[in-house]
This record gives sequence, structure tokens and C-alpha cells, in this order.
Amino acid sequence: MSSGEILSKKTKIEDELIVREEAETNWDYGSNPYERKIEDLIKYGVVVIDKPRGPTSHEVSTWVKKILNLNKAGHGGTLDPKVTGVLPVALERATKTIPMWHLPPKEYVCLMHLHRDASEDDILRVFKEFTGKIYQRPPLKAAVKRRLRIRKIYELELLDKEGRDVLFRVKCQSGTYIRKLCEDLGEALGTSAHMQELRRTKSGCFEEKDAVYLHDLLDAYHFWKEDGDEEELRKIIKPMEYGLRHLKKVVVKDSAVDAICHGADVYVRGISKLSKGIGKGETVLVETLKGEAIGVGKALMSTKEILKADKGVAVDMERVYMDRGTYPRMWKRKK
Repeated sequence: MSSGEILSKKTKIEDELIVREEAETNWDYGSNPYERKIEDLIKYGVVVIDKPRGPTSHEVSTWVKKILNLNKAGHGGTLDPKVTGVLPVALERATKTIPMWHLPPKEYVCLMHLHRDASEDDILRVFKEFTGKIYQRPPLKAAVKRRLRIRKIYELELLDKEGRDVLFRVKCQSGTYIRKLCEDLGEALGTSAHMQELRRTKSGCFEEKDAVYLHDLLDAYHFWKEDGDEEELRKIIKPMEYGLRHLKKVVVKDSAVDAICHGADVYVRGISKLSKGIGKGETVLVETLKGEAIGVGKALMSTKEILKADKGVAVDMERVYMDRGTYPRMWKRKK
């Protein structure tokens, strides 16, 4: 048997994934996402910008595109011009992954100003009332329809209070309007309130520690283009897989990769490893044995069912990220 064929059928735990059928990968094609050539890293990369006050999120995304001389770039999660903080920007082919960034919660630090006095005990009480599912109607300036919708507040933490200024941290579902949350908190307190300042500290998998300023990106790009030094640019640009870490995984053998890139679903027999606890209907990341993102799809079987099954479709593919031909064709077209 060649190194790329199945070695055994044992089921065991390995690197936090359950091995359904052990398989090896051929390093003559594909690559570890964190070791891609710099040109490929840019093509399938993500830059996390520390957005300053003033420009729109779209303007920041456009500047990133111009700095890196790209055809396409897109941001994940709009921040108002006056809001600062974590703004992930997808580069070229990585723009396809942006919808997946909205699945995990986001975190903000907000300075809210009360229009009348309120005690700390009352603020903590109202914070507790607003933790969980809440109803929100987007503000007048929002770029979406102003229909009532449900959003989840995971955490509300009081950080500091000085007079009528209240500093708090909020962990919330994507699409929550913090400006509207402040107004609703003020109404519940009976004081009325407005958002004074806001900073996003986490957006999905991306955190403040990942964020860089635009001039840092510009300097790193010049180091690479003018001096051939790609070290700083590699520190800044992360592979698109970095932004998909929150998804449970289904890892396929080399023989299945190109078929999936051509539109095939993921069959049980093509699976080598998978995450624990995958449920039916859950969105999963389909990866190669090298850790490259092939695409995402909906699980048609749970982890337990995939391990027990001998055949059948395990994942209905919904979006493919990898280019066709990255892996050799090892499948035959049906006549």
C-alpha cells in the first residue's frame, strides 16, 4: 500500500479528533496553511485591523485592498465610523469565509452615559434582566430593515461606574446593536441613556491581540516588496483557516479532495477524522489532512453515526473555498 492509502481501520482519539480511518497525505501537493508561500497566504488570508475612529469599515477594507494591491477584500462586521476595535478583513479568495465569522459571539467594551442618577445595584439588576434573549429593533440609521428581531446577550459585566458614566463589557450575538442596547438599558433603569464610546474587543475568532494598525500593514508590505523580507507580513496575515477555528471539523482523505472541489458531497468512506459531538444539521468545516479548508457544509449524520456507517453522504457541501486542481483528480465521472 502507498503512503497515501489507508493504514488501518482503528477508531481512536488523536489530536482532539476522532480517527475513523487512518490515512496519510502526500506532501507533493497542498500545504500546511501556516506554511503557504507568501503569495498564496495573501490570496487565502485574513488581516485583523485595529480600526481607528473616523473612517467607515468599508473605507478601511478598501485601504487594505490598495495597500496589498488586491482585486478583492471584504470586512466582517460593520463598525460605525466613531467605533474602534477589531475589524477582520478577508483577502481575495478568503472573502468566501466571511459568513462563517458571524456564527460566534462578539465582544465590546462600552461607555454608556446615564441621563439621571442610578445606583450600582440597580445597574447590576438591569444587566441581569438583559442577559439572555432580548428583542431589538435596529436604529433608524441602520442599513437593514427595522423589524423586531431576537438577539442573545451572553454576558453583561460592569467594569466601572463614575457618576453617570457606566463602563461595561458585553458578549453578544452577531447583529446586536450596542447603541440600541444602551438606550434600552436606560429605559429599563428609568434614567434614559446613550452610548458614549464603543470598542469591539473580539469578533468571532479574532481578538485584540490579533489586530494591527493600517500603517503596520503598509510597512510590512514594503519590507516584503522592497527588501524581500516577508517575516513581518507573515505575522500580520493569517490563513483563512484561522478564522474558521470555531467550526467542528470533518477531515477527508487526499482522494476525496478534488471531487469535493468539483461539487461532490462528503461521503463516509472519504472521511479520515472528525470532531466529537457533531450534530445533524450543524455547519462543519471540511478539511484536508494538512489542515487546509476545502469548504463548509451541513452535517447529515452525527459523529456517532459517521463512525458506525459504512457508506452514505455525511456532509452536504454548501460552499467550497479551495481551487480545483489543488489536489490531483482521483475520481471518475459517471457516464
